[in-house]
Amino acid sequence: MCFWAQNIIQFKKKEERTEMKSLRNHAKTTAVGLFTILLLPTLTFGQGRHSHHDYNDNNVVRWRSIKGVITAPDIDNPVGVVTTQVGGQVMLVNPGISAGTLPWTTTQGSARVNLATGAAAFEVEGLVLNGGNASGTPGPVDQVEGSLVCNPGTTDEAILTTAPVPLSSTGDAEFSGNIGSVPSPCANPLFLVRIGPDFPAAGERWIATGAVRISGDQD
Repeated sequence: MCFWAQNIIQFKKKEERTEMKSLRNHAKTTAVGLFTILLLPTLTFGQGRHSHHDYNDNNVVRWRSIKGVITAPDIDNPVGVVTTQVGGQVMLVNPGISAGTLPWTTTQGSARVNLATGAAAFEVEGLVLNGGNASGTPGPVDQVEGSLVCNPGTTDEAILTTAPVPLSSTGDAEFSGNIGSVPSPCANPLFLVRIGPDFPAAGERWIATGAVRISGDQD
């Protein structure tokens, strides 16, 4: 084989090797990009608008998830009922916050409150009715609010509520702002998601609650 023909063959082989290397690098870059895109929503939902350094603040209370109310239809399950003993009778001081009249479910959610500053945030996804003619949807509810209950069941009980925010047709809502001046101490803090005031027939009943409460740098 003549010299120029060998050079042409070697040049073509070198071009093929370069092209294969370029394709492999492109495939790796594409795979990394897809993984990042898939991972980002999960990280974003978990962090929301929260500052990472707040997780080391013992004043910050977090709820890892939001769970829908599971009471049977037309059965109330109030939160924050306060009673007192007067002689031989139990007197009702505060009837508390009534539950929704139907069970609700969620896909995910979280909440946090800084008990020192009142900074608060919550987010919920898939908050929909579980049963009834509107099952799988929020029904007529298009607005929710979050409530912090301090010292529940005691005469020192305090309830602070966020401004209302829209609830989407798929049951998604989020809030970030201030819940007000939190009393000290705020023992056994509870967090509720309630029907917004634009549906007065529901009386701002609670339809979901913060679950798995942790404080400061707890995992």
